[in-house]
Amino acid sequence: MTLGRIKEYGTAALLMLTVFIIYRITMAPTVGYIDSGELAAVAATLGNAHSTGYPLYTLIGRFFTLLPVADAVIMRLNILSGLMTAAAALMFFLLIVEVMKRERKAASADIIVPAVISAYLLAFSKTFWLQGVSAEVYALHLLLVSAVLLFFVKGVRTRDARWWFLFAFFVGLSFTNHMTTILLAPALIYWFMAEHGWNKDAVKRIGQLSVPFLAGLSVYLYLPVRASSSPPFNWGNPQTFDSFWWHVTGKQFRVWMFSGSDVAKKQFDHFTSNLPAEFHPVILLIAFIGMLVLAFRDRRLFTVVAVLFITCVAYSINYDIHDIDTYFLLAFMMIAFTAAYGIAFLINRFEGRTARIAVMAAAVGLIPLQVASHWHDVDQSGNSMAAEYTQSILTSLPPNAVVISAQWDYFVSPSYYFQHVEQLRPDVVVLDKELFRRSWYFPQLRAMYPDVMQRSQKEVDAFLPELYKFEHVLPYDPAVIEARYAALLRSFMTAPAPVFVTPEIEPQYLSGALRIPDGFLLRLSQDSSYLPHTPARIDVRLYDGTDKYTAGLRSVMTNALLYRAAYERYYGRDSLAQMFTQKASKYAAFAPSSVSKY
Repeated sequence: MTLGRIKEYGTAALLMLTVFIIYRITMAPTVGYIDSGELAAVAATLGNAHSTGYPLYTLIGRFFTLLPVADAVIMRLNILSGLMTAAAALMFFLLIVEVMKRERKAASADIIVPAVISAYLLAFSKTFWLQGVSAEVYALHLLLVSAVLLFFVKGVRTRDARWWFLFAFFVGLSFTNHMTTILLAPALIYWFMAEHGWNKDAVKRIGQLSVPFLAGLSVYLYLPVRASSSPPFNWGNPQTFDSFWWHVTGKQFRVWMFSGSDVAKKQFDHFTSNLPAEFHPVILLIAFIGMLVLAFRDRRLFTVVAVLFITCVAYSINYDIHDIDTYFLLAFMMIAFTAAYGIAFLINRFEGRTARIAVMAAAVGLIPLQVASHWHDVDQSGNSMAAEYTQSILTSLPPNAVVISAQWDYFVSPSYYFQHVEQLRPDVVVLDKELFRRSWYFPQLRAMYPDVMQRSQKEVDAFLPELYKFEHVLPYDPAVIEARYAALLRSFMTAPAPVFVTPEIEPQYLSGALRIPDGFLLRLSQDSSYLPHTPARIDVRLYDGTDKYTAGLRSVMTNALLYRAAYERYYGRDSLAQMFTQKASKYAAFAPSSVSKY
């Protein structure tokens, strides 16, 4: 190995190590929001996750849960995310080096310096960094996309068949983790055709690459194979061709895609307004300079970068979901990529050694600037709110209680982890209100809670034929399906054990029952007499994050406690009302006096 190669790979290893150390310091100590709990439970039990299944993540995650790198399973998976995201930064560095050095066999300092700086800037951009601090599938997605781009560039540059086969294999693997891998296609097809043309040899090469591509894609076979064993978590139940196809193509989520110009405008405004929160404005300026450099010096590469950026943004702004930032990650990568060219241009503008060193030092100074500007927003080391909120609910419930909830991000997903991995209150029945709109959910519930589902069999049998019509796009009567859905939900109120709901459950599904605030839940009852509150066994420690999920959970807890304060006041128990008001003020951004008359 030449000295240049040693420098290149040594820098890459140091980059990954330092990035991972920062990720580890800011890593969440337990389950996070959104899908973290579900993905951890699926990996630990070898189940099938929500669409599009994520079989590769599940298998890698399962392997990592067996390694003694941390005490809790969730921390092992959080560490896995940190390692994969740091490795993605390493791959991104190697990608820039490979593109910049062109025909040279090894990279010199004038290439390594801008490449490593831009890799650090990407690693510590807000959304990229967040993938490295808690269990999520996007960490693996970033690693695979970076590897695909790197192997493609190596294949183009060297024309070595080994790199092309690695490229095709990793494309297949990448699809088994996230379908947005398809966003790479327009740019890479253009690049491939620009290099090779459309001729017999090009067609032959594509045919040869189909073999390793299908080998990587074959990981998807895990889904139907595992579904046939009825695992505890079997989202989509992909045993038949139709159910498998619906699951891997995300049919359930298509309703939020390409839903109108208003959505596109809203998400595009979010993207543009959020850019300074991802990269410091100075970095954005340097990236703009790099884009101009590419436009004048390498039109082909400029076109590739532009198409990757535009394809990503154009697709993502048409997806009407609240956690959209991760879908812009490819665009953020292209910003960091052009920043490398901007940094290289600024360094090379000066011929004197002193001036060049000064510019390099200023460019290096962007790294701590990027870290400092995002640390507070990204640091999850003190965030255990979703975990403690879920633990507080579970530990306070009476035996065999039933909870109906639509709080996937805060309660349902974390409960999957705590109940099925850490075996915390497995007797509690947790029912997701929204998942009752999917037929695959019923076999899963029958396996988990046979007695509960047996009591509601009549309502299930009446609802499923209507649900079949809805899922298969057959004519159906909205009033009929809604009535049977409501009857199904009400049927669970007849359980012999206490029944609770989270406050967002609409009253029309709870007719005939009183809703009594109890902890963070509402207890359903027919008795109008005073019900003493159940003391929480776990207090939820406040996290001062400003993200929308923390703000949302704080609002949920505040309102629940204020409901109880109003309940206590109604029964003339003013001292208890004041106590709950005080507790509510802990989570809300107002003084206790401002809610004392709620």
